Amino acid sequence: MNYISELFTQLSEQWGVSLWILVVIIIWSAVWKLLALWKSARKKHVVWFILLALINTVGILEILYIYVFSEMKMKAEEKEAPKRRLKRKKRR
Repeated sequence: MNYISELFTQLSEQWGVSLWILVVIIIWSAVWKLLALWKSARKKHVVWFILLALINTVGILEILYIYVFSEMKMKAEEKEAPKRRLKRKKRR
């Protein structure tokens, strides 16, 4: 545990940022990353899942995925959904 506190102290000194600000940034990033990864996994967006897992942007890419890119896919899928329902009804 002592190693982690020393690591955070060294990082905050190197970057010239308060230790509390560094902790808040880490928590902020982790929350958005987990939400975006969860949403991409639920929607089966494998490429987005890999990108979100590998690239750290302090929550920026994650927020864009949640509110912009995942919704664009959803709107396209909604337009196709009625067509699929019609095809199913015709087969019966």
